[in-house]
Amino acid sequence: MQIFIDADAFPNGVRDILIKASLRLNIPLIFVANKPLRLEKLAHLSLILVPEGPDVADDRIAQLVQPGDLVITEDIPLADRVVAENAFAMNPRGMLYTEHNIKDRLAMRDLLGELRDNGTITGGPAAFSKKDRRAFANQLDRFLVRQLKIEKSKQKDSGI
Repeated sequence: MQIFIDADAFPNGVRDILIKASLRLNIPLIFVANKPLRLEKLAHLSLILVPEGPDVADDRIAQLVQPGDLVITEDIPLADRVVAENAFAMNPRGMLYTEHNIKDRLAMRDLLGELRDNGTITGGPAAFSKKDRRAFANQLDRFLVRQLKIEKSKQKDSGI
């Protein structure tokens, strides 16, 4: 398993949580961005720089993601692409996207976009809070523990 981060406009507090989890569980962490990021020089951290442009980072993540990988993104269309590849997506507020909920989330995103475009509603999501950070940390921990148990069980069953 690898963890990809859609790193353009990504909350710093979540970055720290991901780095700690990567180090603790020995999971590669790959930031994908169109601007250089300051990252610690650690064995499991890497950065893929992509050219600026709409969806360039998303396209690169979608090309690289493998079944069982995790992508951290606020971009619901990217989450939809990731789930279609039998991988997992989570937003920085701790929402885990699955094949059971991604289409509903995508439809809601499109509806809210139309309502904003028509002036029916204004504004966007609330500012990122400590509660959001805590929700993300808890969901990430539950997800990683569950997935690592599944991987370990598969290895045991195959005699690896």
